[in-house]
Amino acid sequence: MQAAIDLMAEKGYKGVSTKEIAAVAGVSEMTLFRNFANKLNLLEKAVDYFHYSMEMTRIFQEEVVWDMRADLLLVSEMYHEVMERNRKLFLIVLADNDLAGIRQKAQKHPRILLELLMDYFKEMQRQDKMIDTDAETQAITFMWMNYGAFISRLYTAEAVTKVTRERFAESSVDLFVRALSR
Repeated sequence: MQAAIDLMAEKGYKGVSTKEIAAVAGVSEMTLFRNFANKLNLLEKAVDYFHYSMEMTRIFQEEVVWDMRADLLLVSEMYHEVMERNRKLFLIVLADNDLAGIRQKAQKHPRILLELLMDYFKEMQRQDKMIDTDAETQAITFMWMNYGAFISRLYTAEAVTKVTRERFAESSVDLFVRALSR
């Protein structure tokens, strides 16, 4: 999968053959077909494998301490870490309109994060640590805020601002905490 991602990031999805992918991966083209059937399926599997939903699920199950600032900072940091690590994959999938089907299937990952955040906010309300508010609206606002920060850095090496990703996370989480805490 990594060989495919590296080649597709360099040459584009259509500019890479399964023969090239197999050669760089050090396997036969037959092995590639046996495991993935075709190039599109290989890319779909890579999107599924390298996305953030499994890591986010683990965080919510094992690392949440029910302190809104600490928890949202952790979620934000993990989100940006995974998104940055998968930068090439996002560029590939977003660059080619023929890959709209993969983008559609990949929506399951943000939906999982949305559910995790909604459940978290509802529990924080139940524990009387958060004001009564619509959990879904707050969850999607938090997600879109982080996604926007990632996308603004995705296509350009030149920063729009001198604010670091870490400072952005701290500031945005602090805003959430001030606005939503009891």
